[in-house]
Amino acid sequence: MKLLIVWLLNALALLAVAYLMPSIQVAGFTGALIAAAVIGLVNMLIRPLLVILTLPVTVLTLGLFIFVINGVLFLVVGNLLQGFEVASLMAGIIGAVLYSVISWILTAVLLGDD
Repeated sequence: MKLLIVWLLNALALLAVAYLMPSIQVAGFTGALIAAAVIGLVNMLIRPLLVILTLPVTVLTLGLFIFVINGVLFLVVGNLLQGFEVASLMAGIIGAVLYSVISWILTAVLLGDD
C-alpha cells in the first residue's frame, strides 16, 4: 500500500514540476503516473550503472556530475514517453532536482518518517 501512495505522490510531484517549469510538459495525471513509474524504473535499473561507469568524473567534479546523470535520465524518459516532454538538458537537470525535492517533501509530510 505504501508503494502505491509513494507512486501517487511522485506523480503529483511531477505535475508540480511541470507547473513550475514551462520547459517540462506532462499530458495529465495519467501521463504523470506513467512517467513517474518509468522514472522510478530508470533510477532503479540504469542509474546505478551510470554512476559506477562515471565514477572518475564524479570524483573529479566533487559529486556534481550526479546532477548531470539525473538530468540526462530525466531527459531520456522525456524523449521516450509521449505524454511527458523535457525541452533540454538544463531543463532536465533543474527538473530532476525539483522533482526530487518536491517528492521528498510530499513523502515526508504525508507519510512521516519511517
